Amino acid sequence: MMSISTTIKSYLTNHHVDYELVSHPKTYSSHESAQASHIPDDHIAKAVIVEDNQGFAMVVIPGSDWLKLHALQEEVGRDFRVADESSIIKLFNDCQPGALPPLGPAYGLETFVDERLMTLANVYFEAGDHEHLIHIQGEALHKLLKGVRHGHFSHDS
Repeated sequence: MMSISTTIKSYLTNHHVDYELVSHPKTYSSHESAQASHIPDDHIAKAVIVEDNQGFAMVVIPGSDWLKLHALQEEVGRDFRVADESSIIKLFNDCQPGALPPLGPAYGLETFVDERLMTLANVYFEAGDHEHLIHIQGEALHKLLKGVRHGHFSHDS
């Protein structure tokens, strides 16, 4: 059993971020994880991996939302498309497919974060498997995603 990816554990430790590991029954989406953990969907930060001819990038959006690909493309001036699962698996070799922690910088990925996540007092995200979430304070998310580009990249589902 994995629980937390080694990359994420190191990243949290190196940034001096306190976190709580929240166990829940096995789930396959951020919505299911939120329900299983009794957390509002919009308090989950989820990762969407996109790519273009310059490579891969991560967009971090609320778990309740969908990526607005057109808004991202317009705001950053790049022709992104959602990356396919087989490419994503190679980028996150210490995570189970579909359980991606939304900390792109930990994996050397250019990262964009939706502004709506930056106002939360508590944030939860996938730990790297399908049975654990990481709970951090909102200020910690600012520290972990320092320097990434902010914008409005999602819409309510």
